[in-house]
Amino acid sequence: MTPPATTAPGSAAPVPVGLGPTDPDPTALGDTAGLWEEVCHLDDLPRERGAAALVDGVQVALFRTHDDTVHALQQYDPYCGAHVLSRGIVGTRGDVPTVASPMYKQVFDLRTGACLDPVGREPVHLTTYPVVVRDGVVLVGREPRHGSGAS
Repeated sequence: MTPPATTAPGSAAPVPVGLGPTDPDPTALGDTAGLWEEVCHLDDLPRERGAAALVDGVQVALFRTHDDTVHALQQYDPYCGAHVLSRGIVGTRGDVPTVASPMYKQVFDLRTGACLDPVGREPVHLTTYPVVVRDGVVLVGREPRHGSGAS
């Protein structure tokens, strides 16, 4: 069994956890200012599903993909105006992990937050958040990484 993968702050590339020096350490990444919030255990997130969490008072949608990579996006769907993205359909387009909005089915890249098919609407980028899995605990950065969407 391969170890779970996470996304390190400032990087969209999955990083394996539990492998010594490649395991991101929130303390070494500036946690002294309280930049990380513990949201759940990795085992609490079912694969290929979403879950909602509050991170510093903001609704965030967490997704654990089939390869155990964890992604965090804003929960707010800018096309329908509701906090519903954690209920979206998780999948892929080629090698790109995606979530489709449960309302109007716009598909978003889980790594970047980019809308892959705005279908006649102004394209948007959802806000993404850094995620670290440390000793089986999912930590989400309180500072957004990408995007301009409202949350």
